[in-house]
Amino acid sequence: MAGTAFTLDDLKRTLRQAAGVAEGVDLDGDILDTDFDALGYESLALLEAGSLVEREYGIALDEEAVNDARTPRAFIDAVNTHLTSTTA
Repeated sequence: MAGTAFTLDDLKRTLRQAAGVAEGVDLDGDILDTDFDALGYESLALLEAGSLVEREYGIALDEEAVNDARTPRAFIDAVNTHLTSTTA
């Protein structure tokens, strides 16, 4: 899947697979800049999501970049930066 952009919909699907959805959280709302803690996702869930992305896209993400991503926007940017650098 190299060259394919990672989107918010991809992230939501991946988060649901990795850790489900916390009660009272609406992933279909405006979550792009919402802190993962407020969405009910801790570091372990994000590491699992990162692993799922790695398998699906055939890439190796920088674990520090994934850990430093505090919002969906930051996570998506980290994945897309890697995808862009592997296709250049």
